[in-house]
Amino acid sequence: MESVDTKPNRKWLKLFLGLFLAVALVGGGLAYYFYHQVFGINVVLTEDTILTIPKSHTSLEQLAQLLEQEKIIQNKNSFLFTAQQMSYQLKTGKYTIPKSTTSNRRLVRVLQGRQLAVRLTFHNLRLKQQLAGYVSRQIEADSSELITLLNDSDFLAQFGYTPENVMAAFIPNTYEMYWDCDAKTFWKKMLKENKKFWNQERLDKAAALDMTPIEVYTLASIVECESQYKPERPKIAGVYLNRLQKEGWKLEADPTVVFAVGDFSIKRVLDRHLETDSPYNTYKYAGLPPGPIYMSSINAIDAVLNAEKHSYMFFCAKPPEAGQSLYMHAFAKTHRAHINNAKKYWNWIRRQ
Repeated sequence: MESVDTKPNRKWLKLFLGLFLAVALVGGGLAYYFYHQVFGINVVLTEDTILTIPKSHTSLEQLAQLLEQEKIIQNKNSFLFTAQQMSYQLKTGKYTIPKSTTSNRRLVRVLQGRQLAVRLTFHNLRLKQQLAGYVSRQIEADSSELITLLNDSDFLAQFGYTPENVMAAFIPNTYEMYWDCDAKTFWKKMLKENKKFWNQERLDKAAALDMTPIEVYTLASIVECESQYKPERPKIAGVYLNRLQKEGWKLEADPTVVFAVGDFSIKRVLDRHLETDSPYNTYKYAGLPPGPIYMSSINAIDAVLNAEKHSYMFFCAKPPEAGQSLYMHAFAKTHRAHINNAKKYWNWIRRQ
């Protein structure tokens, strides 16, 4: 019988096994590389870290550079590889990266999630510039962008405001919003909150006073400046409403004169201050000033809406009682009684 030569078969088998091993090694190497890039340690944090991604960062390359600069990642190329494999779409905003985050995959998941909400609290502000400066330190919109919007007559007119009375749109409180909101987004949020504040009950009370919400806010800003002692604010509001409603009377509110002069260090309004020619000077011009002179608190707004009904036309500071930390006021129905109250106060001042 003729023998079969098996050498060629063995040769092909060896070649096949060699190719198989080579492919397996290459495949294993690629698998290890992929696993290491995606799941390996590339993020080392000692504590939860806040990352802010501004709108100026429009590419993954810029994001990777930012992460590297902030020492959040060790190798930006491995992050880029993972982000591309996971089809990550760049999202601006503020994010909390937990210190437990170690892999690129986990980091991308964090950045794909919901961004961190910013808690923004404002009160005790007088000017638009102060508001814009404060807000711009909390969100991405810069102060110049905000000031431009708050001074834009045509834009504000769409919502019933003017550059003079726009501060009435802002109700002091704590609000949540995303860091990457721009000036218009911030404005829309404030309008929404303003509408919530002016519920039907408050609107009805304003209408009963024959005042708009902006007018109520403007008067409340004066009441706010007149007294830090909250229990007497409704009585002070009642005095000003009496003056507004009485023919031939001006408001004659000292805080409006200080605002008109623009020197907020003034402690006592003098005759020379009263000569300031400004629509905010309520000693010269009848009615309310063109807009708020301060950011009115909710307490002061409600003090106007719930003003005391009385016959007082005057008030002035009175000597504090023992243990009293805030100045209170003496109220009078006549000018003569008011002068007597003022004398008592100034006699007390001279004795100090």
